[in-house]
Amino acid sequence: MASLSLRRSPICAGGKQHPLLTHVSRRYVASAAPAVRQTPRHDIPPDDSLVSPENTRRTAIKNAKPFSSFLTDTFQRQHDYLRISITEKCNLRCLYCMPEEGVPQSPPPDLLTTPEIFLLSSIFVSQGVTKIRLTGGEPTVRKDILPLMHQIGSLRSSGLRELCLTTNGISLFRKLDSMVEAGLTGVNLSLDTLDPWQFQIMTRRKGFEAVMKSIERILEMNKLGAGIKLKINCVVMRGMNDKEILPFVELGREKDLEVRFIEYMPFDGNKWSQGKMLGYGEMLDVIRTKYPGLEKVQDHKNDTSKTYRVPGFVGKMGFITSMTHNFCGSCNRLRITSDGNLKVCLFGNAEVSLRDILRKSNFDQPIDEQAFEAMRNIEMGRRQGLTGTKYPSGIAPNEKELLDVIGLAVSRKKEKHAGMGELENMKNRPMILIDDMSLLYHRARFSINRSTNRNIGHQGRGLGWHKISTHLLSSPCTHISMRYASSRAGADPLPATDPRTTPTPKLTHLTASGSAHMVAISDKSPSKRTATAVCSIYFSNPAALPLILENRAKKGDVLGVARIAGIMAAKKTSDLIPLCHPIAITHVSIELEALASHSTGPDSEALHTPGTTNQQSALFGRVDVVATVSCDGKTGVEMEALTAASAAALTVYDMCKAVDKGMVIEGLRVTRKEGGKSGVWVNGEQGVDGS
Repeated sequence: MASLSLRRSPICAGGKQHPLLTHVSRRYVASAAPAVRQTPRHDIPPDDSLVSPENTRRTAIKNAKPFSSFLTDTFQRQHDYLRISITEKCNLRCLYCMPEEGVPQSPPPDLLTTPEIFLLSSIFVSQGVTKIRLTGGEPTVRKDILPLMHQIGSLRSSGLRELCLTTNGISLFRKLDSMVEAGLTGVNLSLDTLDPWQFQIMTRRKGFEAVMKSIERILEMNKLGAGIKLKINCVVMRGMNDKEILPFVELGREKDLEVRFIEYMPFDGNKWSQGKMLGYGEMLDVIRTKYPGLEKVQDHKNDTSKTYRVPGFVGKMGFITSMTHNFCGSCNRLRITSDGNLKVCLFGNAEVSLRDILRKSNFDQPIDEQAFEAMRNIEMGRRQGLTGTKYPSGIAPNEKELLDVIGLAVSRKKEKHAGMGELENMKNRPMILIDDMSLLYHRARFSINRSTNRNIGHQGRGLGWHKISTHLLSSPCTHISMRYASSRAGADPLPATDPRTTPTPKLTHLTASGSAHMVAISDKSPSKRTATAVCSIYFSNPAALPLILENRAKKGDVLGVARIAGIMAAKKTSDLIPLCHPIAITHVSIELEALASHSTGPDSEALHTPGTTNQQSALFGRVDVVATVSCDGKTGVEMEALTAASAAALTVYDMCKAVDKGMVIEGLRVTRKEGGKSGVWVNGEQGVDGS
């Protein structure tokens, strides 16, 4: 996207005026809505080079005004720090951040445009935000990151003091010069290992050398007076990179930077477990074993980290203790996701859409450069007294409504987020999407009609659909009707059902609010439980089967190794499937049978369904896998049986892929379970009298 042009005429192609000009001008003249409340905000400090320190202090006291009530919550926390995600894309796939299977990409119209990001930035700065951080995803992959930063940097004249970036550093060094020109003041660079090979494992990508080049470039520019605060963020995971704590500390021996160790936090898809989490007290003990003179540094009021230094070192280190010692009491941060949702807490799942409100002034369409220019010209005319009415000082026509929604969301912010033991069971976005994207599930949508019954919009559209935080539903100023629909706009509503005749299906691992959790089993009675799962792997050429039968595969005994893999996988199921309970397995049986063409295996009719690719087994054969797992406990072993069967099949695939790259694994399912409240279940049917 090209940068905004502030000199473009609001005339569309063909010589016609942009419809927004006519539409919004008419609204400004005709509307009788009250003007936005004139909430005072911080004044910009005077230039110390022009006045004495004493005069500066007196002037600041004289001009000081209360902080914006829109950005002050009920615990008197003043939110002057705004984080904005400008993309959901990333060029890395970090283990703790991105689910291994990736995340769906939002359609471009759902994401904030450059003018929309600038408009929201200007609104927040007008209310007292002094620091903006651009995040992602990875913000440097956005094509117009440099023009966008220059536009946001222009808000320094309105009170913005810091413009920062959170990045993985892969492509940062190529763009640093222009970013500094735009007003870049700080870089938080994510780096979890100093080992190039471990970097590739943890990020699932190459790029270590590029990251180090970005770090060195920042340090070089700082020697020339760039003044960029450099912080390296390292997420510490036990058994993964905890041995690198001291090498990271020693980065600061001669380099002016701050390494911040972050406690591993739970987000959707990152397979968090408390065993992987290393608390900051334990990290301190590791550092003090080598540097017993470690000193505490005075933290600033709103710092998220606890800062320390080693005597004689140029740099510092910090600890972000979200899990063991939260810093919620001084939180001054708000977040806007890349799809325009306001998040008042990193760990909260409550969100409210600013994008949808902003776009009402453009007929619910994304605000592009042309629409932005039309808004700007209207505002210029209003300031010259052409409209004769008082309106907000910003460019957005519906700034008052945006401020009301922002103020309501901030006022509902909780005193602190959930603690350890609760966070891992709460629904939240994957880490890469914390400043990002719509929720990945079907969600409730709310149609809101203000109690004033103002018809805002075009041709009776009203306020349209808005995503509203569940914490906002009690607001007296709204009347809310709710329906469930697909997450895509315009989807057909779900078919109606009669609740008197249709049983309501329910996912046992979801709470009533839709949060994922482990099913409670404390009230269940222990019993002997058994489950059997099956699958088959089909060969696409005649090479593999003879090698298996004659035990001549290059990697060894295929069926024997696969059997061991299945047994090991069954015992590791609770480590692989997040909501599975650890159980005491009493027996695992893995049966693998290599079958030539036209052979029939266990449950062959169910396995060989019409239309599936297993028809190739008539030519080249297959391996059938049957996994049976037993335990004495309070929960079933279906997942253990499924995991065992799939791991065994994948091992066969791995050992034979050198001679057959077209193998297909099919038919993975539970064929029998017994024990527990449901008794015996065989191939989809309940057993009779335990049979």
